[in-house]
Amino acid sequence: MRIRFLAQALRNSGTQALKRKIMKIKLQYFLITLFVSAQLSAQKKDENIGTEVVNVVKPYTPTISDAFKVKETPAQEDEDNTKREPIKYSIYSFPVASTFAPSKGRAANVDKTAQERIYKNYVTGGIGSYLDLMGELYVTENIGDYDYVAGNLKHLSAFTNVKGLEVDSKFLNTSLDLTYGSRRKSLAWNADMGYQVQKYYWYGLPDDFGAGFSNAVREDIIEDINKVQTYHNFYVGGKLKFNESAFSDMDLKYNAFWDAFGSQESRFFAKPKFAFDFLEKRITTEIIADYVGGSFYKNYNGIRNQSYGVTKLGVYPSFGMKKDDWSFNIGVGLFYGADNENDENKVFFYPRATANLKVVGDLMQFYLGIDGDLQQNSYRDFSNQNPFVSPTLIITTTDQQYDFYAGLKGKLSNEISYNLRGSLINEKNKPLFVANNYSEAPGQDRYKYGNSFGVIYDLVRTTRLFGELKADFSKNVTVGINGTFSKYTTENEREAWNLPQIEFGANLDVTITEKWYAGANVFFVGERKDRQTNLDILPIVVSNDIQTVKSYFDANAHLGYKYTDRFTAFLRLNNLANQNYERWLNFPVQSFQVMLGANYKFDF
Repeated sequence: MRIRFLAQALRNSGTQALKRKIMKIKLQYFLITLFVSAQLSAQKKDENIGTEVVNVVKPYTPTISDAFKVKETPAQEDEDNTKREPIKYSIYSFPVASTFAPSKGRAANVDKTAQERIYKNYVTGGIGSYLDLMGELYVTENIGDYDYVAGNLKHLSAFTNVKGLEVDSKFLNTSLDLTYGSRRKSLAWNADMGYQVQKYYWYGLPDDFGAGFSNAVREDIIEDINKVQTYHNFYVGGKLKFNESAFSDMDLKYNAFWDAFGSQESRFFAKPKFAFDFLEKRITTEIIADYVGGSFYKNYNGIRNQSYGVTKLGVYPSFGMKKDDWSFNIGVGLFYGADNENDENKVFFYPRATANLKVVGDLMQFYLGIDGDLQQNSYRDFSNQNPFVSPTLIITTTDQQYDFYAGLKGKLSNEISYNLRGSLINEKNKPLFVANNYSEAPGQDRYKYGNSFGVIYDLVRTTRLFGELKADFSKNVTVGINGTFSKYTTENEREAWNLPQIEFGANLDVTITEKWYAGANVFFVGERKDRQTNLDILPIVVSNDIQTVKSYFDANAHLGYKYTDRFTAFLRLNNLANQNYERWLNFPVQSFQVMLGANYKFDF
């Protein structure tokens, strides 16, 4: 009965798990049978069979009966095993009436400002209240596919004297520059040539000049001073730029400068530059050759044929690198300076390095650096800074031993940027303009009446703080403001002559409409110290020769109207405060001035 039950279960299940269950049941049945047999044997009466010896004739040999083997795949007799039918899915669609009709898409209108046409040439002219004349002409034209020619003519003059002066204060400054160049894929070059003429009068006489003269003597001296000083400058030069070569570029220039007093000066300048990669670093090397030589007819004391010649040779290798938020540029300047007239030669070594750290991205960047240079001075450079120098100067180089600076720059917002910088500068043989001592003796050179300046050299240490703020509130409004505070320490001179401690400037430019624009700029220059002695007054007390040049404030404004894209009219107002201030000791400037002018742009 039990066997039939097991067989029936085996036929119904057909799984391997049930096989293992059957084997387990068989084992349990065997163990139960064995246990029952043992219990029956234990219940028999214990009989003592004695100590007889039993001889076993044949050893016990166990046998294993045939075991029933279950088939690996039992026959399945389940009535529910039927063939499955495949299921097919389909969508029953039918048309639906719709009244929706989408409209055609159209791009939204965008306000677009017409791009202003750029003209290659222009002419500007204006006339002022002091019969000031201003003019400028710029033309350029392409020649073929690569070459071009350009020219620039500038003029500025005044034909009315400053009020209250006996001596002419007129001036004239005219220059012409010509260029021929070529731009190609591997090479770009240009050749330049130009000429400039400047005319000035030494009109800055001391307040007490000629107090003891008779009218006839005074008129003779004034007539002699009213002879103009004229500066001439002619130059030729050029520039080469290679795009696919270690020889990067080169600048060449020759200047010939002379004046109405027999002074003459020549200057030759060459600056080749090399750039190449070494150990994955970009190495740049500049080589500088700069010679200045000339002569003055005589010095301030009347000794004739004062010649000078200074040679500057230098090499400046540098390389840059960047790591994380740091960027570096490290170099060194090695220069050789030779004073040809005095047989003095010297080698100069200057460290040159800059570093920049992005503290907060573009919002704040910290930078620092050190720089130095052997600066070449010239008669032409001095006359451009101060046209009232006497033709009796001493020319030598300035050893800028170091200029160590550090600062912060960045943005306060997308519209406002700033720059704060502090500097420590040490300059040996720094040139300082000083008013010449004078005498009122008739018949002397017209620049010896306290109306000219000389140049002296001294070791000057400068501590400087500079701050600048720029704001572009929109495309139509831009504002800028800057200020500089400087403290000077001299070695031999009692003051840093004619160097202001405070300078301040600000500017504003506004586009009012498409036709109108305006702007203004103001600047303030603090007081300066100069020295001057009247040699006719005896005894001469050196401590009383210091003169104070007062601080001044100047404000200027302009207004323009664009009549067409070619023609623009403008109005300029200068020295709005109407201050008759002195830029140099005894040299007042023109007061309030008005200039009306126009600009015309064109193409050939």
